[in-house]
Amino acid sequence: MNPHRQHVQTLVIGAGQAGLATAHELQERGVQVLVVDGNARLGDNWRCHWDSLRLFTPVRYDGLPGLPFPGDPWSYPGKDDVADYLEQYALETGLPVRLRTRVDGLTAAPDGGFLAHVGDEAIACDDVVVATGTRGRTPAVPDVARRLDPSVRQLHSSEYRSPASVSGPTLVVGTSHSGCEIAYELAAHVPVTLCGRFTGREPVRPGSRWDRIGTPLLVLVARHVLTRRTPPGRALMRRLRGPHHGLPTARITRRELAERGVTWIEERVEDVTADGRPLLADGTAVDVETVVWCTGYALDHSWIELPVLGDDGWPREYRGVAHDVPGLYFCGLVFQWSMASMVLPGVAADAAYVADHIAHRAARPVSRSLASA
Repeated sequence: MNPHRQHVQTLVIGAGQAGLATAHELQERGVQVLVVDGNARLGDNWRCHWDSLRLFTPVRYDGLPGLPFPGDPWSYPGKDDVADYLEQYALETGLPVRLRTRVDGLTAAPDGGFLAHVGDEAIACDDVVVATGTRGRTPAVPDVARRLDPSVRQLHSSEYRSPASVSGPTLVVGTSHSGCEIAYELAAHVPVTLCGRFTGREPVRPGSRWDRIGTPLLVLVARHVLTRRTPPGRALMRRLRGPHHGLPTARITRRELAERGVTWIEERVEDVTADGRPLLADGTAVDVETVVWCTGYALDHSWIELPVLGDDGWPREYRGVAHDVPGLYFCGLVFQWSMASMVLPGVAADAAYVADHIAHRAARPVSRSLASA
């Protein structure tokens, strides 16, 4: 029995903004493409976030190639607006997307190309683009979480939806965007302690009176100055791809957190007390009923069974082109090319670069063994 369900020229794994933009650019260049995603509906990778989440970039910078983002150019879309836009984008640009198709493993095909394993079947392809997000969707929770008393309710930020998700005194761990926003929201309802180092603030606050002056400058710098070509860009890349990669906050300030009654402690949670409560590095015990881990996602490419990962777990690539595996590409990585790569304003440039590379490669004859699979 032939295990190959079909053969496609280029397979894109992941139907978020990076995967859809890359697929569109490939179709524009005449490359046959199929996008697969494990979710039941396009945009579900955005719908899963907390209810009040809004983008930090205005509508005018959030569109993908071929379809502007709808709405007031200086408004800030919510997470469901982004999800609905991605769904509409795939429809209006005619992208072939197969949902409920989770790729469990990616291997080399015996006679060239790749096999994307989906359960007991496989999809054969000549080229493959991994567009599964900046760090994947596996929550990164510290080991100490397993030692907390079972009476302490624990949520990762991916599980938090609204203040109704939480009761009693709450510890929010992580002080980047998600931690500060969730702590601020919760503090109107329950006592909140926020734990983690201060990661800095972006110079322009979204929606402020300086927004229309500062944001265009920030986007310009993020796209064209802080890149892998410049020393400041490479330094920032090392920081953002490192183990302590907290981003500066944008919308919520330390003063606003204090005014709402949030207690901010910069010590890390390193242990538990005798009765299983969080214990900070300075010996402070935090008596809480709930812990919300705003600690990001684990870097996990273990399902890619190809010689592409470096000792740090990141793919060995430049601008999404794998160094050691011809035909393997990435899109949507942290600092794939620039500071903007991880957000909607930077996706188009990365997708176009990857699509150009694939289109040039597509000029060679297709492997007969794969074409007949």
